[in-house]
Amino acid sequence: MPRRTALALRFVQLFVGLFLYGASTALQVRAVVGVSSWTVLTQGLENVVPWSFGAITIVSSGVILLLWIPLRQKPGIGTLLNALAIGPSADLVLWLVPEPSGIVARIGLFTAGLVLLAVATAFYIGAGFGTGARDGLMVGLHQRLGWPIWLARTLVEVTVVIVGWVLGGDVGAGTVIAAFAIGPMVQPLMPHFRRFPWSPERTATVADTTPPWRPAPPPPRPLREQDRSGPLPAADHSCSRSPGGRRAVHRQSPDNPCGTPERDIA
Repeated sequence: MPRRTALALRFVQLFVGLFLYGASTALQVRAVVGVSSWTVLTQGLENVVPWSFGAITIVSSGVILLLWIPLRQKPGIGTLLNALAIGPSADLVLWLVPEPSGIVARIGLFTAGLVLLAVATAFYIGAGFGTGARDGLMVGLHQRLGWPIWLARTLVEVTVVIVGWVLGGDVGAGTVIAAFAIGPMVQPLMPHFRRFPWSPERTATVADTTPPWRPAPPPPRPLREQDRSGPLPAADHSCSRSPGGRRAVHRQSPDNPCGTPERDIA
């Protein structure tokens, strides 16, 4: 696949994943059975600092990026687009999807949002443009400490929920379910969204296994007459000396292969 085509498809995968991420957040908000863990933390910080919800989200993202330094994570263009694209997509879905009235509909909407959140996370991370500030913690703990994705995600989610709840954030049944379920749901999905033909892992593998260019071998040398007739017979040195032990010059004939010595050479 051409490099430009692969890059364009990776951007498509990134934007689709970010849109689905915002949509999943909106579905969980509409379900009203408990907000996500990071929303709990933001609500708790609203009780501590006199800032708006959006301002707290931006500042907390900057603080989280500082935690990337010991984990040796590098922000990419996906990190920036994560902050810019998720909010508008969530607002769009909130405008389109009304709040359900029955408990069964709420549970179904929350379940759909949770599944969509796992798919969206693996989808946009698999594009290879960098993770969001919050998902970067999960990836960093996995790469640096060797923890499984599900364990790193679960520990981060539980920690955030506890801190947000202590600060006064709203915690519901959906919050607890999401904190423990999102990690195991993302873990098996990650390899599948990194196996597309345009995925960076696949393109790097193809580039590494492609043999370098080599000049064509020279044409075969034409056979000479002695090559066609086979190898030359081995030389016979049994007649090279005269009976006196000196070298002799022989005159050979078909009946006398050794020939008759003409003269001896001292």
